[in-house]
Amino acid sequence: MRIIDIHTHAFPDNLAEKVIHLLEQEGKIKAVLDGKISSLISSMDKYGIDRSVICLIATKITQYESILKWAKEIKSDRIIPFVSFHQDDPLALKRIEEIKKEGFKGIKLHPYYQKFVIDEEEMMKIYEKICKEDLILVLHTGFDFAFERIRIADPEKVINIKKTFPKLKLVTTHFGGWKDWENVERFIIGKEIYMEISFSLEFLEKERARRMLLSHPSEYILFGTDSPWTDQGNTLNLLKELKLPSEIEEKILYINAEKLLFKRE
Repeated sequence: MRIIDIHTHAFPDNLAEKVIHLLEQEGKIKAVLDGKISSLISSMDKYGIDRSVICLIATKITQYESILKWAKEIKSDRIIPFVSFHQDDPLALKRIEEIKKEGFKGIKLHPYYQKFVIDEEEMMKIYEKICKEDLILVLHTGFDFAFERIRIADPEKVINIKKTFPKLKLVTTHFGGWKDWENVERFIIGKEIYMEISFSLEFLEKERARRMLLSHPSEYILFGTDSPWTDQGNTLNLLKELKLPSEIEEKILYINAEKLLFKRE
């Protein structure tokens, strides 16, 4: 069975050790990998993962150029970078055009690290442009283990975005909203909204996770791990332990992401 991991992270070799150490301290969490591309690829080889999307995050306006440059360097048949820019960048809309022109398939934004509320008015022009350029948006949703639990990315706000831009290719992370799963069930489950499963099966009861997945449109669920913060193989095993119907499991692991990334029917 083929597998695409829609949510991973990595950093340039000369920065990986420093960045991972800093993030471990901030989040009080231990990384499974060292944050390097080579380690991610070794993990992919070990667990039979064909492709991984690497989600980059610009925490400062000045980081865009270096992020774009590195994304172009690492892009390959197996590594699919999603570029990031800072939402306060006065050239944000032009950045989206450039990301599209350079042939990238998507963008990653993170409201906690970038300090915005996902449905605030200032973000709407950004979503509109991403939608117009037909790019995928992986948006952190729910709370974040490294930050105070303030409601800046909750499921109800996701619905506000989708109501405004129903054609936006929006991927909600962490089962639609990390550790806000009561509201995920209330607002997102059952709707045609992409939801990836990273860093969640470790926290959800199996019965609840299975119920949520079986209650959601099977074409809108994606496999993600949030590596290096989880082990790709462990996430794969946790999914298999849910004993979903094989046709749904295949959609989650590969078919849905392939269609989304490569526009295959």
